[in-house]
Amino acid sequence: MSKRITLASLGVTALAYTAHAYTTSQSDKVDIGKVSPVVEYVANNTTLLSAGNFDGRSDHITTGKVKLEKTSTGYQISFAADFYLDGAPDPVVALGKGETFNVANKLGKLKNKTGRQVYQLPAGFTPEQFSEVYVWCEKFSVPLGVAKLNAA
Repeated sequence: MSKRITLASLGVTALAYTAHAYTTSQSDKVDIGKVSPVVEYVANNTTLLSAGNFDGRSDHITTGKVKLEKTSTGYQISFAADFYLDGAPDPVVALGKGETFNVANKLGKLKNKTGRQVYQLPAGFTPEQFSEVYVWCEKFSVPLGVAKLNAA
């Protein structure tokens, strides 16, 4: 039995799909088992300042894109949908510069090992102070992945 979902029930205004099969009875239903979703999430009022790609560290696989964005309420770090961490105990997200991690720059615990996630930066954040995003293992005090940010 295949799973079916209506696009209207998602409450989403724009989705792009690469579909291999659609149901023939109703054009608003997509066979999820045979569809590769391509979703571009666009937040209102964001400006891309810099971006980079994660490289794994300490024998861990960490991949995916990350962006530093200015929003109407401040700054945020956004992990893209292609983010992936192979796993580790106690991962956190932090900012660094010059290949130096500082626990004082911690943004919080990693929300998920895969997929899109957003981390709000503290008030008073200055983009020029940081050039790297870290996924760090607090338990063993080692980097799991580092993304060097390059100006957009």
